Amino acid sequence: MLPLGGVGPEHVVFDASGHLVTGVADGRILRVNPDTGQVTTVADTGGRPLGLQLLPDGGLLVCDARRGLLRMAPDTGKCEVLLRAAGNERLGFCSNVAVTRDGTIYVSDSSRRFGIDHWLGDLLEHSGTGRLIRVAPGAAEPEVVLDGLYFANGVALAEDESFVLVAETGAYRLTRLWLSGPQAGHRDTFLKDLPGFPDNLTTGSGGLVWIAYAAPRDPMLDWLHRTPPVLRRGLWRLPDSMQPGPRRTLRVAAVDSAGRTVHDLRWPRARYRMATSACEHDGRLYVGSLLEDAIAVLDLPRP
Repeated sequence: MLPLGGVGPEHVVFDASGHLVTGVADGRILRVNPDTGQVTTVADTGGRPLGLQLLPDGGLLVCDARRGLLRMAPDTGKCEVLLRAAGNERLGFCSNVAVTRDGTIYVSDSSRRFGIDHWLGDLLEHSGTGRLIRVAPGAAEPEVVLDGLYFANGVALAEDESFVLVAETGAYRLTRLWLSGPQAGHRDTFLKDLPGFPDNLTTGSGGLVWIAYAAPRDPMLDWLHRTPPVLRRGLWRLPDSMQPGPRRTLRVAAVDSAGRTVHDLRWPRARYRMATSACEHDGRLYVGSLLEDAIAVLDLPRP
């Protein structure tokens, strides 16, 4: 474990100097030395940072659930708002982001109805109001390229950038949007009936896509999704003590560009709960969580 002095390192990335970068619930962006565990505050978004993406110039894209898509300056830590709205609607829950080599940004907006403080409400209501948004260099306006997503979450690009993936946490699937080739602009299902709630996606060595499972599938929730909407809307308004919560378990997986499973790593009685991201670096995985106060470090199995 790498303790942080802050709760909720939801997403983890490595910068060019080999340090971990993450954001925590009080709004701070932290840099962590993976060898010594030293933690340095480099910025404060004034909101709730979630997904992160390093840029070639050392800047950092930050999905802030409260403020929208931000860019953090590498020298000052100042955070500038890049995107607050798309399709004439304000971003309700900016979640995760990926960037192509030409600078095109793909960012997920998890829900139009529920913000970060009531994320469970979207999973219970199952209304499918998430979006994937494209911000192209020089474009006059951002473009909503996928709509009707069930809690749009992690975003990752294929190694050759032929497609972009977005995790639909509420539907247990990864949805693919083709970016090039004969199917460009076409949407299909990359993986379905996943064994848990897929959260953030990251691209690792050899083009593998790492999937962090925030929790195993819940039979009660599967049943609720088949009930009338009025029942689901009523359930999320119950006190927190009466609503389902994440179990103390840890699972991450990696798939190749064809969707074949390469790694499926499980710790059913882990000390860590609600894994929301898995970042591969030098033979190890660095795992983030929405609820824990540390980053978990796991050795990858040897081939």
